Amino acid sequence: QVQLVESGGGLVEAGGSLTLSCKISKRIGVYSVGWFRQAPGKERELAAAITWSAWSTAAPYYIESVKGRFTISRANAENMVYLQMNMLKPEDTAVYYCAAQRGVVYSSLTDASQYGYWGQGTQVTVSS
Repeated sequence: QVQLVESGGGLVEAGGSLTLSCKISKRIGVYSVGWFRQAPGKERELAAAITWSAWSTAAPYYIESVKGRFTISRANAENMVYLQMNMLKPEDTAVYYCAAQRGVVYSSLTDASQYGYWGQGTQVTVSS
């Protein structure tokens, strides 16, 4: 069983920054990891993801609305994945979930059904 625990959410003013952390209970070298978010009344969407990196540089993916503002990174030795969020906007307000699965290919990163392991979520609120 793989367990994921998110931290780092909070309340921030528009234009501010937050860094979310995801601690994974197993070696993450072969897991693709995504940060999904769900705003009230909206469907869950992928914000950013990163592929596994057993033999090559991990490839990040971002949705258009966060490109240039969010950065996803992983520290395999510590079993950690981070989401650095800069220039936050009120529309970034959501519960953010960390999700992981072995071997999700790049073309499937946005598909939530590909991920078998999920954290409990952390609230991010951006005030205008």
